[in-house]
Amino acid sequence: MISRLAEGDHEAFRILVERFRRKVISTSMGFIHSEADAEDIAQDVFLEVFSSIKKFRSGSSLSTWIYRITVNKSLNHIRSSKRHKLISLFESFAGDEDKPSAEPASGSEYCPDDGLKKSDQAKALEQAMNRLAPNQKTAFVLSRYDDLSYEEIADVMKTSVPAVESLIFRAKQNLQKSLLAYYSNNFK
Repeated sequence: MISRLAEGDHEAFRILVERFRRKVISTSMGFIHSEADAEDIAQDVFLEVFSSIKKFRSGSSLSTWIYRITVNKSLNHIRSSKRHKLISLFESFAGDEDKPSAEPASGSEYCPDDGLKKSDQAKALEQAMNRLAPNQKTAFVLSRYDDLSYEEIADVMKTSVPAVESLIFRAKQNLQKSLLAYYSNNFK
């Protein structure tokens, strides 16, 4: 498959996209909570795979390489979104409300059905996830959303299995603290 992709075989690329599309979107959704943005990131991931396949080193599996690209693109999207929101906020304070913002206000929200809003509990979980350190969030998302083994996560994150175990343990502890605080404050 890799050699066919390196030769520019479009059928091999189609098969690759079919095989990994849902996994890429699912991984991205674990970070950004927006299906539309996850779809865009998936397109970027597959374009990167297609254009960079000749640089692929067979030291890791193709799926690990694709996950790594997905994680990086998702994290870059989060950074970019925060920058756009900060610029929009600054412009609104500076009196530039008439200018269109670089990103719609709802761009970071995951809404499975356009007519429905997220429940308070889903918002609380999303906020708790967003408070995690990036490496904890990455390990947790790859473990829970993509069901990767600790070994696979270590390969994607270029770290050791004990480090992954520690990251996931701390992520769970931090999520538990955040959600406990949320429920204590909102459901007395």
